[in-house]
Amino acid sequence: MDLAFTPEELAFREEIRAWVKANLPADISQKVHSAMRLTRDDMQRWAKILGKKGWLGWGWPEQFGGPGWNAVQKHLFEEECALAGAPRVVPFGPVMVAPVIMAFGNAEQQKRFLPGIASGEVWWSQGYSEPGSGSDLASLKTRAERVGDKYIVNGQKTWTTLGQYGEWIFCLVRTSNEGKPQTGISFLLIDMKTPGITVRPIKLLDGECEVNEVWFDNVEVPAENLIGEENKGWNYAKHLLAHERTNIADVNRAKRELERLKRIAKTEGVYDDMRFRDEISKLEVDIVALEMLVLRVLSAEKSGKNSLDIAGLLKIRGSEIQQRYSELMMLAAGPYSLPFIFEAMDAGWQGNFPGQEVSNAPLAANYFNMRKTTIYGGSNEVQRNIVAQTVLG
Repeated sequence: MDLAFTPEELAFREEIRAWVKANLPADISQKVHSAMRLTRDDMQRWAKILGKKGWLGWGWPEQFGGPGWNAVQKHLFEEECALAGAPRVVPFGPVMVAPVIMAFGNAEQQKRFLPGIASGEVWWSQGYSEPGSGSDLASLKTRAERVGDKYIVNGQKTWTTLGQYGEWIFCLVRTSNEGKPQTGISFLLIDMKTPGITVRPIKLLDGECEVNEVWFDNVEVPAENLIGEENKGWNYAKHLLAHERTNIADVNRAKRELERLKRIAKTEGVYDDMRFRDEISKLEVDIVALEMLVLRVLSAEKSGKNSLDIAGLLKIRGSEIQQRYSELMMLAAGPYSLPFIFEAMDAGWQGNFPGQEVSNAPLAANYFNMRKTTIYGGSNEVQRNIVAQTVLG
């Protein structure tokens, strides 16, 4: 197992680093490094810059318009973007639904949907979780009844991240109640402008509406929007969830946020406290260990060996690390981590002036928001069971 990068891979890293430095808008990078609020325009602006270069679908094969990078190149691209302060690409289109369309969609669907995803023009949302159907996703109840050349969809999805911006949504729907719950699920692509769809934002503790409820009331969906076969959606969902769980781990963002934690600790005068430094050191060791796990997978793929199916394990460790660094940041700032008033932040409160570091805001908001990471994408308790069954035997 060789975890060292080759000269060619290091040259590729430098190419990516130079391009990102030249093309990432400075105002967006400053917001990311300071964990300030990103608007829809901020996220979409960066997505379109990547799309114009052909890199929004950085994990795509060349046959579908991607760069055709290998696993190591994809990792280096993600790392350089994260360290430069690029926004995390909203994954629902390029990372999640696109691979499903590539693998299971027909040629017409691929031609119809993939270009808008690759360019960053079309914002996708995910319609999986429902009230009472989160980790136990197979119990979902949103119903799609086939009537001629259409499906009539009724039901509710919840915790739909950034659904208020969604133009299309991919949904798991129940098309049969026969047999095991998993066998009656189908995968539908739905235009969110269709009559009968209602999006209701859910305001969180930090005042943001990051998640939403989405209601379907006799929504007519063309049958041509069905991906693959009816009642086979559970298989397609598992394909997608592997991409989601690996994406949640996000070791590259953890490396960037570790450096921010150190900056905050130094600004607040707690970096010299040996007990606090111990906690930072333990976190850094765990981030390095997570990175080594990722590199082991990349090494196996590069050498043509079968890598371990460890998407669940990456999700477990990555999500726990995110919770730990957000907690340590808040502890470092103490009471200064609490206020989170948008108007004050935008006006320059807590040193948000050109050339000055925003050390504290909005740490409490990030801490509370990160409590979700061990739940979404399949709760960590469920993931541990999966790891025990598939990896340990």
